Amino acid sequence: MLMPKRVKFRRAQRGRRKGKATRGYLVNFGDYGLKALEPAWITSRQIEACRVALSRQMKRDGKVWIRIFPDKPVSKKPLETRMGKGKGAPEFWVAVVKPGTIMFEIGGVDKTIAQEALTIAAHKLPIKTKIVQRPDLES
Repeated sequence: MLMPKRVKFRRAQRGRRKGKATRGYLVNFGDYGLKALEPAWITSRQIEACRVALSRQMKRDGKVWIRIFPDKPVSKKPLETRMGKGKGAPEFWVAVVKPGTIMFEIGGVDKTIAQEALTIAAHKLPIKTKIVQRPDLES
């Protein structure tokens, strides 16, 4: 699973997910990308499931770029615990994704394989997504 080696603070506040992506909204590395259409927290397990699905579908041809990183800790208190006594321990890590963010990119494979792989990866995610291609790539 992906997670940071060190963080400044062990526990984080929830924050807000309003607004569109102001960076990371263009396909920069590969030829095709998977773009988020909704705001969400994507867990490290979901990112790993997408990575495995992409590499399996592409039969380890081409290259996969993961453009999001889970750097936000989500804490939970144990079940059947009374209120109070502070915030719970960090349980898992999430990446905050805003609409328009390119989450995954692939390159080095033809269009049909890329679309199949990204469609399968999109099924692993809890949000609506769209397959996009690099602007300078001819159709």
